[in-house]
This record gives sequence, structure tokens and C-alpha cells, in this order.
Amino acid sequence: MDARLNYFASPTAGKALKYFMSAGKTLKESPLPPATQELVALRVSQINGCAVCIDMHTKEAAAAGEAPVRLSLVAAWREATVFTEAERAALELAEEGTRVADAVGGVSDEVWANAAKHYDEEQLIALVILVSFMNSVNRLNIITRQPAAGDYQVGQFH
Repeated sequence: MDARLNYFASPTAGKALKYFMSAGKTLKESPLPPATQELVALRVSQINGCAVCIDMHTKEAAAAGEAPVRLSLVAAWREATVFTEAERAALELAEEGTRVADAVGGVSDEVWANAAKHYDEEQLIALVILVSFMNSVNRLNIITRQPAAGDYQVGQFH
């Protein structure tokens, strides 16, 4: 399968994505724990079916020392015992934030309050931006059928 568009050959995409991807770099430097960031990025990508991002975030998390069992269980985090209460709150917020069209009113007050019990305001800001960022990146890849899933090398886009 070939991509519908080549972002790397486009002056418009080059300019826009330079700034867009710098937001992703800024999130990496945020006070939201790195493991939480990778788990959330992976879960959002699973929900959206973005193989490129699933490949990337699985490999990045593994390279950072994430346990294979936790990566394998992200899709079924509700039934898994390997996640902290804080991670579970972040994953739940990520799911509701990704499935806004499925939920009347978007993210529920209960889910928000649960996340706020575990994360301070700066971490919540990073979490909300991360969920939004990942949804955007997933759509950029899915709409144009980016075919690189499986080929990602750790650190490729750093």
C-alpha cells in the first residue's frame, strides 16, 4: 500500500508539521510521567486503529524499559492488574477524550475528577494536549494511509 500523500515532499506539510511536531517534543518534556505518556499514546492509537503510531509507541515504550506484559495489556487495561490507579485514570480519560462522538457531553465529570485525583494541573494540561495531539497524528496517518507500520526504528523522529 502506498501513502496517498508524501508529507516529507510537501513545503506546506513541512512548515506545518515542523510546528505541530514541536508540540509533541514539548509534551515529552512535561511533568506527565513518560510511562503514562507512552501508555496513553498507545491506547489512543489502538482506539483509532493507527498502525504507524501503535508500532512507534510500542517500540519507544519497550526501549524505555516498559514491561512487555503492560504493553500487551493496554488494550484491556480495565481488566488488567498491572497498571497503577493513576495510569488507569489517564487511560480512562484518554478513551473518553478519543471517543467524544460516542459520549454525550464528551469526558464525564467522574472521569475528570478521577484524573484530577492523580495528576496536578500541569500534568492534566499535558495529558489533555497529549490525547488531542495523538488523535490528530493518528488522523494524519490514517487519512493518507501511511504504510510504515512495522518499520519504525526507536528514536527515528527525535
